[in-house]
Amino acid sequence: MHTVAILVLDHVVPFDMAAPLEVFGRTRLPDGRRPYRLRVCAESPEVRADGFTIRVDQGLEAVADADAVIVPGCSEAAGAPPPRALDALRRAARAGARIASVCSGAFVLAEAGLLDGLRATTHWVAAGQLARRYPRITVDPDVLYVDNGRILTSAGAAASLDMCLHMIRTDLGSAVAADAARMSVMPLEREGGQAQFIVHEQPPVPRGSALEPVLEWIEDNLGGEITLGAMAARSGMSERTFSRRFREQTGTTPLQWLLRARVRRAQYLLENSDHPVERIARQAGFGSPTAFRERFRRVVGTTPQAYRGSFQGGAAVVAARA
Repeated sequence: MHTVAILVLDHVVPFDMAAPLEVFGRTRLPDGRRPYRLRVCAESPEVRADGFTIRVDQGLEAVADADAVIVPGCSEAAGAPPPRALDALRRAARAGARIASVCSGAFVLAEAGLLDGLRATTHWVAAGQLARRYPRITVDPDVLYVDNGRILTSAGAAASLDMCLHMIRTDLGSAVAADAARMSVMPLEREGGQAQFIVHEQPPVPRGSALEPVLEWIEDNLGGEITLGAMAARSGMSERTFSRRFREQTGTTPLQWLLRARVRRAQYLLENSDHPVERIARQAGFGSPTAFRERFRRVVGTTPQAYRGSFQGGAAVVAARA
């Protein structure tokens, strides 16, 4: 039997904790036996969540002999992770346990030093903060989960279901994982590399920056041809100087900014209009439907038609929560 410890910290997000409990708790072998023993543990007997308190029966000692330890995310009210909890995670990792995080739980793993030198993910809203705070981590905001072998991270809470099914498949095979997926009423086929469907926010520009008028001009003229030379001319700089200052202030290139702005325009039109894809391609400045489909899929992770089917009629949010 595999022991899975759910390590909860103060201000835990309840759904982040419930997701792995749901999947591992419903898993059964062909003969009906439960292959997983679940433990919910914390540093103290009571853990705060938003609006209520969770009573926890086991302390940090439950992490010591667990085969896998999962750390749910915490709300913004949470402070720094307790040193004893970080020590328990480090000891479990050294003992060979798999360590996994749900959503912002990646920050706890990062603080413990378990993600240094590794690729990791978290909810796309927090990905930039994770990358800035822990530069030794390669943060990928565009996937559902990342498996580094013994260390795993997942995006939103629903993406953690995919990660848990992946862990079950690794432990017990595809047939058991498929049955667990059916019991949880979710598909088994979503792979870790599948993109989160994201509203791609542009990197912020300092207020009063010389770039602000140029960026406003880009947004107002997305349907037309916009070149690097035209952007530089609008700013009164050479292309080389403009590109350098643009990257310094935004962390990305002018052409990458332009691509993301066009994708965002296309996302809005797909959600809020019945225009055909060919027309949206022109309105967003992609030139041809073929170029639009290829670049949209590269950035968003799905086709324009699939995106419209998922999001038309409401604001685009993280599809991993769907």
